[in-house]
Amino acid sequence: MSNGLRRKLTSYGDQGFSLFLRKAFIKAMGYSDDALDRPIVGIANTYSDFNPCHGNVPQLIEATKRGVMLAGAMPMVFPTISIHESFASPTSMYLRNLMAMETEEMIRAQPMDAVVLIGGCDKTLPAQIMAAASSEIPAIFLPTGPMAVGHHQGERLGACTDCRRFWGRFRAGEIDEAEIAEVNNKLASSIGTCTVMGTASTMANLTEVMGLCLPRAGSAPAVESERVRLAEETGRVAARLAMDEAAPTVRDILTPQTIRNGLVALQAMGGSTNAVVHLAAITGRLGLRLDMAELDRLGRSIPLLVDLQPSGQHYMEQFHEAGGVPALLKAVRHEIDGSAATVYGRTIGEIIDDVVDEPGQTIIRTVEKPLKPIGTIAVLHGNLAPRGAVIKQSAASKDLLQHIGRAVVFDSVEDMTQRIDSDDLDVHADDVLVLRNAGPKGAPGMPEAGYLPIPRKLARLGVKDMVRISDARMSGTAFGTIILHIAPEAADGGPLAIVRTGDRIRLDVEGRRIDLDIDQAEFDRRMIDVVNRPSPAPSRGYAKLYQERVLQADEGADFDFLQSEELDAR
Repeated sequence: MSNGLRRKLTSYGDQGFSLFLRKAFIKAMGYSDDALDRPIVGIANTYSDFNPCHGNVPQLIEATKRGVMLAGAMPMVFPTISIHESFASPTSMYLRNLMAMETEEMIRAQPMDAVVLIGGCDKTLPAQIMAAASSEIPAIFLPTGPMAVGHHQGERLGACTDCRRFWGRFRAGEIDEAEIAEVNNKLASSIGTCTVMGTASTMANLTEVMGLCLPRAGSAPAVESERVRLAEETGRVAARLAMDEAAPTVRDILTPQTIRNGLVALQAMGGSTNAVVHLAAITGRLGLRLDMAELDRLGRSIPLLVDLQPSGQHYMEQFHEAGGVPALLKAVRHEIDGSAATVYGRTIGEIIDDVVDEPGQTIIRTVEKPLKPIGTIAVLHGNLAPRGAVIKQSAASKDLLQHIGRAVVFDSVEDMTQRIDSDDLDVHADDVLVLRNAGPKGAPGMPEAGYLPIPRKLARLGVKDMVRISDARMSGTAFGTIILHIAPEAADGGPLAIVRTGDRIRLDVEGRRIDLDIDQAEFDRRMIDVVNRPSPAPSRGYAKLYQERVLQADEGADFDFLQSEELDAR
């Protein structure tokens, strides 16, 4: 196969002319023949004024280019979509598949022998991994890193668990508008991703666990010099990949054993439930299905070890100082396949062997003395979730993990928004809040609406948590007794559609069950009406494509035509 500038020539019917024309145009940028004869490393630029999580991307690009050139290859920067959680409507998840498609096509269309994918905010790294898993050239990833911690009245602040905590206090009338405005100025004290174990940090750490980025690149702070040095070294590695015709692709690296290592780390670190959806999409690109039974088994056998919000108390900079991902993997080495390969040429076992324990650190605990005796995520089934649902049990209230309560149903995100704070809402602290039509198709885009706010009338009485159920997602920074990703969703004929206000719902996390407590005959009668209910579809554009081709949460909410054709055979 041709490489460098000769790779992926534009079709003019004359290959020689195609190369001649390509060189003529690129020389307008001032390149010499010596530069153009070298292997090419593409560098994806996800900088955007709408994306403060990626505020350091220009600096990281320059450092990556330096590393590429020091290693003798030619860097070529190209733009892709950039998605930020707070600046994407209706939701960032709605655009993840679009970014994955665009990134994959840009990698495929342009001449590059390897690619560096720089990303940070929640859906960026998953989209890029999905793209690279479907691409034929080697890729290495460079997370942007977590932001610095802020301070307010003697306590540390970090986006975005503290965002939710203080907003909850404001809604309950515990703090006034002046203080919430002051907090707003301090929550995000620098560029970078959320500094708790939210989705961005979870996916960055899993990228490192699965060998797709350099050691410590998952946790190094966005604003520290170490992050820039990691960028330079990432460029060096990318150049080596570009020069090696036998270099592994992401598909080569992401074996079932590597994915399982990711599940082990996810349970031990207090990671985001969103990672389950993203890993399901990534494995679907590989022709595999995410092993939800194994995820749940690991949740029973691997305790929570990392003391970070929202499951603990601390922040990503403390996790990094404690040794980051390598130190965490050492703590669960008995469950890790150390032979797993990495894109930079070493095995995960070799990385663990190099770990030097940080004296006195208490952020990363041992299996013998965990932060909590349970893992992060439990997988539930039952008549409300025939294909499964998840709960972040490590961030839930212990006294609600077994609960029977009366359903209070909201038919949509809009319905919830309009009624949740009404003093007339018929709701009590032991009720179960139910949100439906908020899944991949129903919302659309599976928004992070699963973190239903405590109704204002109850918040003012001091209620901090309730059982909440939905076919939506929630932010990895959120906390509470919240059942998510119910599959199939209500809008796709799932049984969540038949729940009525006043029905009894039974939650048993230990038994891994979530059930609507009505007799089977009534259940079946209601389901007949759901199956026959038509659903409206958009008429054009990406919205139409999304509605017609998006899969359910248990399949990663990817598009069906982007999953590997080998999926059914494997």
